[in-house]
Amino acid sequence: MYYAYILRCADDTLYCGCTNDLKKRLHMHNHAKAGAKYTKARRPVLLVHSERFGTLARARAREAALKRLTRVQKWAVIRA
Repeated sequence: MYYAYILRCADDTLYCGCTNDLKKRLHMHNHAKAGAKYTKARRPVLLVHSERFGTLARARAREAALKRLTRVQKWAVIRA
């Protein structure tokens, strides 16, 4: 399984990504030196939304769609 997800960063910004291991990726965002540069400077991060997909292509497409949304639209997805 693959996941598209949204994180809420400590500075209240939102970060979108995709992965095949959500628990491991969240740990990397919060603790690893190899985590995403954006979230490394905005720790701790909290997983606020995730969606599951059968293929990486679909997860990446959803990630791209999430990234194109405005902040207000992303919060609407999170609340839904």
